Amino acid sequence: MTLLEKYTTGYVMSKDGTRVGYRQTGSGPGVILVHGGMMTSKNFMKLARFLSNEFTVYIPDRRGRGLSGPFGPNYGIGSESEDLQALIHKTATDKIFGLSSGAICVLQTAIIEPALKKVVLYEPPIPVNGTDPAAWGSRYESALSRGNFGKAMFTAIKGTDDPSLFTALPGFLIAPLLNIAINANAKKQAGDDVPLKSLIPTMHYDLILVRESSGVIDRCKEIKAEMLLMGGTRSQRYLKLALDTLSTALPQAKRVELRGLGHTAADNDNSPEKIAKELIVFFQPSGMR
Repeated sequence: MTLLEKYTTGYVMSKDGTRVGYRQTGSGPGVILVHGGMMTSKNFMKLARFLSNEFTVYIPDRRGRGLSGPFGPNYGIGSESEDLQALIHKTATDKIFGLSSGAICVLQTAIIEPALKKVVLYEPPIPVNGTDPAAWGSRYESALSRGNFGKAMFTAIKGTDDPSLFTALPGFLIAPLLNIAINANAKKQAGDDVPLKSLIPTMHYDLILVRESSGVIDRCKEIKAEMLLMGGTRSQRYLKLALDTLSTALPQAKRVELRGLGHTAADNDNSPEKIAKELIVFFQPSGMR
């Protein structure tokens, strides 16, 4: 077993009876890591490893993915928040980090859960000042309805990920290649890995969260927890505008912009060590520098 695989698993039952599974590693005070779209808890295993000498790290699979139960008929920002509250209460954890749509879930939870003391948001895609982080949604849904997973995936990446040569290429060139890769990925999955072909349709539910989050900033002004707002210089403009608006609503929050990093910096394949460095400082008792 590699260092990356040294974890245990557990679960909590959410308010509506949905089973929410999580991975656990490390020792010390508890920290919860909440992944974003087209991800599972496994995407944060390197980040968890970098934190594990200081903290006990809990990484839930958000509902509809991996170790967790289905989305359910009444899915929305409320059910995601109830899932996190169940984990917070079971583990007595008061520190939490959320990426992208996971950060929307974390922000909603921070509004209503007084047990949280330290909250980190990395680029929640909240609509502000006329921006529409879900503008690509209809194209994604159309591709998905036709079974074109490659085009659906490329549409989601282009709408959310950092501007790059890849996202600048036309979809008709990239989608067929992605379809080949998606099918190959599905054939080589092992254990509790979740294939891309299962994760791509879950973006439908992340789009629901984005649309439901339009008023969340107005409701966050009474948060008592210490807040850290994080983002990268390479990320799309609408994500930076959301952080700007949050900074105005939460003037006590600390803001960190990481040069050269983008939207999925916390993922295994990006720069989780740089995210961990900031989290270790913030989550320590003297974290507000």
